Amino acid sequence: MSQPISSPPVRVWDLFVRIFHWSLVACVFLNFLVEEGEAPHQWIGYAASALVAARIVWGFVGSRHARFSDFFPTPTRLRQHLAALLAGKPEHHVGHNPFGALMMLALMALVLSLGFTGYLQTTDMFWGDEWLEELHEGLASALLGLAGLHAAAALLVGRLEGTNLIGAMITGVKVRRGR
Repeated sequence: MSQPISSPPVRVWDLFVRIFHWSLVACVFLNFLVEEGEAPHQWIGYAASALVAARIVWGFVGSRHARFSDFFPTPTRLRQHLAALLAGKPEHHVGHNPFGALMMLALMALVLSLGFTGYLQTTDMFWGDEWLEELHEGLASALLGLAGLHAAAALLVGRLEGTNLIGAMITGVKVRRGR
């Protein structure tokens, strides 16, 4: 009988990444509750965009596991990760796994797109344009859907890998339980 694989606790997510993550969660949640077109909705959206811009910078200068070079989802990394999942032998990644990285980048792109389309709606050129309003609403729906998928995937992958990914995003420490 083989011994369970476990690893010592590893500090993965630095304070900036954790504050960014939970602040962005708060912005998305608040903007879902606030009336569109109102000043609070706009300012929360700008704050979310600023958070993402800061995270992009941190992706180049931040701590090891915050850097894009540590987890960027290349086609090779995505194929290898998928093959391991399909083989029933999920890989353990200290930082983001390739699909988690892809999700993170998609969520950040959606937030920036929402900020941009929201801003455009305040300009004279696009004021009242229905297509832009519909695009903004569609992007918001996509963001909410992907955020829900992200949360569900974190729970599922945490079970598959034997890690508490939600806890790691709170404490910054990732612990892999024996499997």
